Amino acid sequence: MSETEEMLVERAKRDATAFGILYERYVDRIYNYVFYRTGDAREAEDLTARVFYRALGHIAEYRARGAPFVAWLYRIAHNLVANWHRDRSRRREIRLDDVAAMAEKGATPHHLAERNEDAQRLLRAMAKLPTDRQQLLILKFVDGLSNAEIGRIMGRSEGAVKSLYHRTLLALRDALAEDVRSTE
Repeated sequence: MSETEEMLVERAKRDATAFGILYERYVDRIYNYVFYRTGDAREAEDLTARVFYRALGHIAEYRARGAPFVAWLYRIAHNLVANWHRDRSRRREIRLDDVAAMAEKGATPHHLAERNEDAQRLLRAMAKLPTDRQQLLILKFVDGLSNAEIGRIMGRSEGAVKSLYHRTLLALRDALAEDVRSTE
C-alpha cells in the first residue's frame, strides 16, 4: 500500500528519511517557482535550499488544513522571495555563464538576443502583476497544474482561479503592450 502524503508528512515530523522523500517530490516545483520569481538560477538554488531548511525546522508545527503539503512549501517560498526582492534593488544582472547555459546549438546571436529581449519583456510585465497573479502564472505554465490543484494551493475555489486567470491574462496583455509602447 502506498503511503499517502498526509501519512508521509506525519512520519517526516520524526523521520528525516520521510522528509527526504517530500524534498525529492517537491524540490523541482519549488525551484521553478523561485526561479521564475527571481530570474536568477543561483539565487533560486539558494532560496530553494532555504525553503526546505525552514520547512524541516518547522515541520513539527505543520498542520494540514485542507490544502496539500506543497501549498505550505509555496507559502514559505513566497515569503522568502518577497524578502529577497525587498533586500535587492530592481536592477537585474545577466551573468555570462547563465547566457552560455541558455544558448541553443545552432542559434544565431541575433536569435538569442531577440529571445532574451522577449523573455525580459515578459518578466518585466509579470513583475508588474500582484504576487498572487504571478504565482498563478507560474503554477499554471511552469508547473502545469490544473485549476483545481492551483485552487487548493492558493486557497481559492476552482471558479475563483478561472476568473483570476482570465483577469491575469488581460492584465499581462496590457502590461506587455505598455512595455512595447515604452520601448518604441
